[in-house]
Amino acid sequence: MAGAGGEGEVAAAVRRCLAAFPAEARELGLTESVPYLDSLPSPLEFYREWVCPNKPCIIRNAFGHWPALKKWTLTYLRKVAGSKMVSVAVTPNGYADAVYQDRFVMPEERHMLFSNFLDIVEKKVISPSVFYVQKQCSNLTEEFPELLGDVEPEVPWMSEALGKKPDAVNFWLGESAAVTSCEKHFLLHPPSDRPFIPYELYLPATYCISEDGSFQVVDEKAADKVPWIPLDPLNPDLEQYPEYAQARPLRCTVKAGEMLYLPSLWFHHVQQSHGCIAVNYWYDMEYDLKYSYYQLLDSLSKAVTLM
Repeated sequence: MAGAGGEGEVAAAVRRCLAAFPAEARELGLTESVPYLDSLPSPLEFYREWVCPNKPCIIRNAFGHWPALKKWTLTYLRKVAGSKMVSVAVTPNGYADAVYQDRFVMPEERHMLFSNFLDIVEKKVISPSVFYVQKQCSNLTEEFPELLGDVEPEVPWMSEALGKKPDAVNFWLGESAAVTSCEKHFLLHPPSDRPFIPYELYLPATYCISEDGSFQVVDEKAADKVPWIPLDPLNPDLEQYPEYAQARPLRCTVKAGEMLYLPSLWFHHVQQSHGCIAVNYWYDMEYDLKYSYYQLLDSLSKAVTLM
């Protein structure tokens, strides 16, 4: 068995390998920016060029034939679905599913008339809270079936390339203060950046609004801790997380009519410039050898923090 000195040498060697791994992965095919495609790829081309190498891309004019691109004004949404009760996420600051006060805090889920939500989006009603529709359980099909005729139920060439239908189709509508028909700004990290990205375990909690209108953070009782990233990539605390300085994020902006392909296992942070409507097609990943390799990278990254 190795002594304490030998274990230290092993730990140092593992750290060196992990530190070098992201740069080596980038040299094998990652670019400095997210590429744009000016036309729809064929299923075979998409699979070969983007799915297999696990690289993101933005497709321009991806759904110019959708009626939603012209029809989905707030006036139209109010007319078609305004009388419906829908699930709305509410937070004090636009950050949900995020670390706050040493907790992993989820938004308050409120059920309200969609027309009342639109009043807040249009500033007809002023609220100090941030409201957004973002329930990720195929809410477009479950809560807004009236809008399905304005979009496609799947991305046809994507479904053919992957050999499966989407597991969920989600509708997203939020105010400008919500961070997660205009622009969305993405900060992306490839899976190979995992050695530089901190993870910690946090008790799960939920925002709850009190009688005086202020928010309280209420712990989820008897719940397991949640692994989450404590770092804000837009304003990273490099004194606390110095390794993150070695990460190389990709930044891109997705505009109206464009589609971002975000591969499996990529880290992402999203902001929007102002009121935004988006549709997300969620295709489950393949739990194959690529996933196993990432699990090994994740396990090693966790292990060196304990050495």
